[in-house]
Amino acid sequence: MTKTTENHSKNWRITRRAALFALLASAITLASFAAPQSSFAADKSIKVGIISGEDEDVWKIVTAEAAKNGLKIQTVVFNDYTQPNEALERGDLDANAFQHKPYLDNQIKTQGYHIVPVGYTGVWPIGLYSKKFTKIAELPAGAVIGVPNDPSNEGRALRVLQDQGVIKLKPDTGILATTADIVENPKKVKIKELDAGIVGRSVEDLDAAVVNTDWALKSGLTPANRIAQEKIDDNPYRNFIAVKAGQEKEAWVKTLVSAYQNDKVKAEFDRVYKGTGISAY
Repeated sequence: MTKTTENHSKNWRITRRAALFALLASAITLASFAAPQSSFAADKSIKVGIISGEDEDVWKIVTAEAAKNGLKIQTVVFNDYTQPNEALERGDLDANAFQHKPYLDNQIKTQGYHIVPVGYTGVWPIGLYSKKFTKIAELPAGAVIGVPNDPSNEGRALRVLQDQGVIKLKPDTGILATTADIVENPKKVKIKELDAGIVGRSVEDLDAAVVNTDWALKSGLTPANRIAQEKIDDNPYRNFIAVKAGQEKEAWVKTLVSAYQNDKVKAEFDRVYKGTGISAY
């Protein structure tokens, strides 16, 4: 082989090697664009606050779905509505799932929280329950009716009573109505304000009570005890998953929401809530 031929051969090998490296680099780049993008490392762990009861079963399925995509969920169970937002604001939780927008809006107004909704879960139409009467018309004059005492749910309860003709509220009253906004009360019913977790358990001592559906289930109330229910169409009380403001665009948040909003979770939701709750996504 001549020296010229040897140099040509050597240059060809170098050129071919460079081309192979370039091709490999290009393939890796294309693969990186084609692969699903995630800004969190595999097996990222988060804490999600939920309310005790049926939702614990639902979140077992959510946890399993999230794990398929590298997101580990530890549920933290609470027994009342005030603690999950406090814990999220402090940073003890990464997310929570228990509330609707009117409730969060009031919490932000009164507590200064920095919390935003990121994905709907379900809606539980609030109802009027009684173990003494089977119809609204049977409620006697002076009947004692329990309602939740937190601002958003009290306004919601009073609207149920207004829709049923029991009371009438001021025309410009918003969703945070209180007993002070009642302008007509033909049967002179007495409204008793109680904690949302207690009002359902107090039905035996009342003529009727407006109870959040999840608490109605916990209190042993059934659809047979429900004598009225709020409207479902255009319901502003859909519950959602919430996170701290500024976190809503994080990749794990999208994974968390999709882990909830799917057919497997819906099937479990329908099973445990037996039609009293409705998927809202």
